[in-house]
Amino acid sequence: MIKTGFFFNRDTFLHMRLPFSFFLLPIFIFAVSQSHLVNLFNTTIVFISLHLFIYPGSNLYNSYMDNDKGSIGALKNPPPATSKLFIASIYFDSIGLLLCLLINWQMFLLMLVYIAVSKAYSWHGIRLKKYAVTGWLAVILFQGGYTFLLVNMATENVFNLLWFSDKNAECMLLASLLIGGFYPLSQIYQHEEDSERGDYTISYKLGIMGTFAFSAILFLIACVTAWHYFNSFYSLKHFAIFFTCLIPVIFYFAFWFFKCIRNKSFADYNHAMRITLLSSSCMIICYGILFWINH
Repeated sequence: MIKTGFFFNRDTFLHMRLPFSFFLLPIFIFAVSQSHLVNLFNTTIVFISLHLFIYPGSNLYNSYMDNDKGSIGALKNPPPATSKLFIASIYFDSIGLLLCLLINWQMFLLMLVYIAVSKAYSWHGIRLKKYAVTGWLAVILFQGGYTFLLVNMATENVFNLLWFSDKNAECMLLASLLIGGFYPLSQIYQHEEDSERGDYTISYKLGIMGTFAFSAILFLIACVTAWHYFNSFYSLKHFAIFFTCLIPVIFYFAFWFFKCIRNKSFADYNHAMRITLLSSSCMIICYGILFWINH
């Protein structure tokens, strides 16, 4: 039975994992940077809704369902997961959705779909997370391409079929590929705990070395896609900025990979969070520069 009462305390705050919102910020900035016009009101509302309510709400719900004992994304030593996390997640999701209504009903429905998939990923009744490929596809499509869609639609204030251009479709693909490459790396230290729960993630299926190889292939495909996209719709200068910002990530990826070849114990939480922080920071700088150039 879920106990009600005041749900917000220190443990709830920690399980919100606000730093994880920073890790997802690059897709938001990418979506804004590629817009033709920026509706400041819509952009502000969707930013607050996603990063201060929807993402933390998803983290709270995921923590409640998983009841992790070991380290999880952006939280090295999670406190016990109680029913307060479930109550808090409902409040956070509700506030995020109400904020979307300030834009329009279409934004409300788009965000509702995102929340539904997020819940299906963790809820034991469906638990997409336990299926390696299905879970991976759900994450990359909705944290990548779909997030680009809802943010860019809000930023441009366009909520109809005219939005679905070749340019936006390729942006959605690029966003999904980047998330698809990084996501398995974020699971690489959780193989034992995930498998004990019956969650056979794509990283678990691939193994440590397989995860590095798979991510490297996805990053390569993402770079080729970025080259085609920027060369088609902007210029090679835009791609040069993109690739230059990726160089620190590539070096750290190679450094971590060779450490794991010598000793697989280096496939741990600390290294996973470092590359996530580094990649997020580099991509935020990249898309910030592109926004400045484009606008």
